[in-house]
Amino acid sequence: MLTVRNKIKIFITDNKITSWFYSFNNIDCEALLIHIPKQNKEGGEITSQSQGTPYLRIHSQCLTGDVFGSKRCECGNQLHESIKIMTEHGGYIAYLPQEGRGIGLYNKLDAYALQDQGHDTFQANKLLGFPEDAREYHCVSEMLLAVGIEKVFLLTNNPDKHQALTDSGIAVEKVVSTSCFMGRDNQKYIQAKADIARHTFGKVVSI
Repeated sequence: MLTVRNKIKIFITDNKITSWFYSFNNIDCEALLIHIPKQNKEGGEITSQSQGTPYLRIHSQCLTGDVFGSKRCECGNQLHESIKIMTEHGGYIAYLPQEGRGIGLYNKLDAYALQDQGHDTFQANKLLGFPEDAREYHCVSEMLLAVGIEKVFLLTNNPDKHQALTDSGIAVEKVVSTSCFMGRDNQKYIQAKADIARHTFGKVVSI
């Protein structure tokens, strides 16, 4: 059973958004649960009233997108869009160390090389000997329950994340698609996610 190891206040992004980073005991990976409370106009945390059902973004680590702003994927854009939504409504980010849909950073770069040869993102992973998607989400519900969260509004395009939460006892009261961040460098990637992995997207945003 997971228990909270530490809860640390950290100001994030250039806007100095108030957030709380949770670490856990008895967890099998260094996943984080990041609480972003509803913020006031000055960027401070609103604590005087109930914030209702929180939004949740399950986000797999993407060094190239989250840190360096890569346009080969939409990961960084989705992360920042989710943070903005949470400053307005309150929510949590489950940040999972699952680079490259669970195959690791170096293997992800190998997959990029195969994509440059014409293979789609899922074919590339399989050619490297991995599943199309090697991620697991069992720890998300465990982290949520450890901090007392039993129901969420889920920010996702991925039906697998919705299924994983409901299978593990978290009530998904609403699913909200993130925007479709599309540009010249990720059109084929986005199309493969829609055609093969059944992702559903919100409004199209050019990047």
